[in-house]
Amino acid sequence: MKGFADLHSDGRPDVPLPADVPEGDPDVLIVGGGVVGVSAAYALASRGSRVMVIDAGPIGAGCSYGNAGLIVPSHGLPLATPGVVGQGLKWMLDPESPFYIKPRLDLGLLQWLMRFRAASTVEHSRRSMHVLLELLRASCRLFDDWGTLEGMEGAYDPKGGVHVYRTARAFAAAREEAEMMAAAGVESTVLDADGVREHVPQVRRGIKGGIFHQDDAHVDPYKFVRGLARLAEAKGAAFFDHTEAVGFRTRGGRVTVVRTTRGDIRPHEVVIAAGAWTPAVARDLKLRLPIQPAKGYSLTFVRPEASPSLPVQLGEARIAITPMGGLLRFAGTLELAGMNFSINHRRVNAIRRAPAEYLDGMDDLELVEIWRGLRPCTPDGLPIIGRAGGWENVVVAAGHAMIGVSLGPITGEIVARILCSEPAGFNLIPLRQERFN
Repeated sequence: MKGFADLHSDGRPDVPLPADVPEGDPDVLIVGGGVVGVSAAYALASRGSRVMVIDAGPIGAGCSYGNAGLIVPSHGLPLATPGVVGQGLKWMLDPESPFYIKPRLDLGLLQWLMRFRAASTVEHSRRSMHVLLELLRASCRLFDDWGTLEGMEGAYDPKGGVHVYRTARAFAAAREEAEMMAAAGVESTVLDADGVREHVPQVRRGIKGGIFHQDDAHVDPYKFVRGLARLAEAKGAAFFDHTEAVGFRTRGGRVTVVRTTRGDIRPHEVVIAAGAWTPAVARDLKLRLPIQPAKGYSLTFVRPEASPSLPVQLGEARIAITPMGGLLRFAGTLELAGMNFSINHRRVNAIRRAPAEYLDGMDDLELVEIWRGLRPCTPDGLPIIGRAGGWENVVVAAGHAMIGVSLGPITGEIVARILCSEPAGFNLIPLRQERFN
């Protein structure tokens, strides 16, 4: 294959020339070159499997490129939780709110919203929280291992993270959530305004307090994914960007051929890890995959001299500020607008304004890039990981919503264990695709 793309000076991925898909049948074909697909490739190649990864765009340049880069073992609550429906109804009519649903006639969206509402119960939230926390902790251990490998310098930083709050009401709710998470084994420290300032000297007067999550970390997501892909390539994995999966040939419950825009591939096993595009990729297989694309935005700036040294999440605004080497990234919002890549400038402006309400020095920054990407969200807030119902040699790994980076390594490791007939190490029943049948 051609070499990996480099970055332009402004951080955008360069586009390499296409490479021919090689002859020979891979052990595993992975459709999707984001953090999940690349993690699976690395885990499989480390076990000696012949792996091929294809992506419709450049490897690592999808949702893994411009997100907040947060690794959050503290974030064990699923998207579907009690009260979120009511709050969402208040927000959905405001185009600048953290959660916005673009009004449209879409049966798939209506069905998704009905499932989402049904899943937003105390019982489901508690059950799902334990599933997510177990996965998040295991993924953090892999980040500690993979993030320190040669060639991954500057991609991973385990400094922790701080949530800050401007209002007493939001701070009180955060303390209650911290107590609930502490009962589940998630350690954190409640900070008064002076305590927040010790971690983030730039915090403005008037901040009510914050929560420090010492086990959180962050990555430059593009650096991490590309670095891991290079390590997988060194172990024999082959990567092909600008190669789109457009269909399947099947026989007797098995996929025999994956049709791509660059020719047919005949793998022994297929992994579909295409993020928000997973339902479209899997359409020929008649799988029920209720994944809605949720648009998120980020704004990346030249990092000022006085800026946070660890991620800061702005509680009421639902926006994250992440330092990434010489860059500073603002990221946030959840917009259910379908497969829509248009830029809503009102939402971009809301993200741009909010940090200055919490931190000094966030006004006159040099903009590098405005980015948007589609997060794959299931209605029950849990990812889909495991064998696809009705198919002997298909694994689905998608639907990670806003914690795809956090769960990428452990998802890839679980995929490798499944395909190598090893114990998964987790109860995969809550993550099965068949739960939506």
